[in-house]
Amino acid sequence: MNLVIDAGNTRTKIGIFEGADRKQAIVFNSPGEASDFLLKLSAEHMLVSAVTDEGGELFKAVNVTGRRLSLSPSLPLPIGNRYETPQTLGADRIAAACGAWQLFPEQSSLVIDCGTCINYEFIHAEGYYAGGSISPGVSMRLAAMHEMTDRLPLASPVDDVNLTGRNTIQCLQSGVMNGVREEIMGMVRRYQEANPYVRVILTGGDAHFFEKPLKPFIFVAPELILTGLYCILLHNVLR
Repeated sequence: MNLVIDAGNTRTKIGIFEGADRKQAIVFNSPGEASDFLLKLSAEHMLVSAVTDEGGELFKAVNVTGRRLSLSPSLPLPIGNRYETPQTLGADRIAAACGAWQLFPEQSSLVIDCGTCINYEFIHAEGYYAGGSISPGVSMRLAAMHEMTDRLPLASPVDDVNLTGRNTIQCLQSGVMNGVREEIMGMVRRYQEANPYVRVILTGGDAHFFEKPLKPFIFVAPELILTGLYCILLHNVLR
C-alpha cells in the first residue's frame, strides 16, 4: 500500500493506492483528525504535499517501510517545469499539473482548481508545466465583501442562483457565483483560441458549483491532485 497526502488550506485529503489503482480517498477537516487516522496505518511509500506547516506532523505520523517523500521544488517530476520561480509554486498547483498529464498524456490541458483560490494551470502537449493564474475563490470573495464593508452581510455559496437578485444576500450570491462562472468560461475561451484541442479539467472543493453549466466542454476530476501526487511518487520510487 502507498499513501499520498494533500494538506491544503482548509482540508486534508489522503489517497490510498494499491499498484496503479486508488483504493480510497478520505477528506479530513483538520490536520489533527488526519494525524489520528494516519497513526493507524503502515505504507510502503508515502508522499506528502503541504501548503502549510501542519504537513510536518503528517509526514511523521505514518509507519513507512520504503521511501518517505515531501513534495518540494527539488523533487524530480514526471513533467518539465518552466515556472520562473519554482520555489514559490504551490505544491497543489504542480500536483494538479502532473495529474492532468497522467490523465491526458501528450495533450495540452487547462486545469481549473476551484478551492480557496481558483487556480488555472496550463500543461503543454510537449510535456511541461507552462504556468497559469490565480484568482480569489468563491468563499474568499463572499468574505471579502462582508469584511471590507460596514453593512454587507456574509452570504453562503449556492448551487442555483438567479441573474438578478431580489435582496442583498441574493445580490451577493449572484455577483459571486455568476461572476466566477463567467470568469471560468472566459478563461477557457481564451485558452481554446490559442490551443483549439486543449483539454479542460475541473477539480477542487467548489467544482460542483460550476460543473453543470460548464459540463459540455470540461472533464471533471475530483481527485486530480491525489492522482498527480501518486504520479510524482511513482516517478521517484520506480526510477
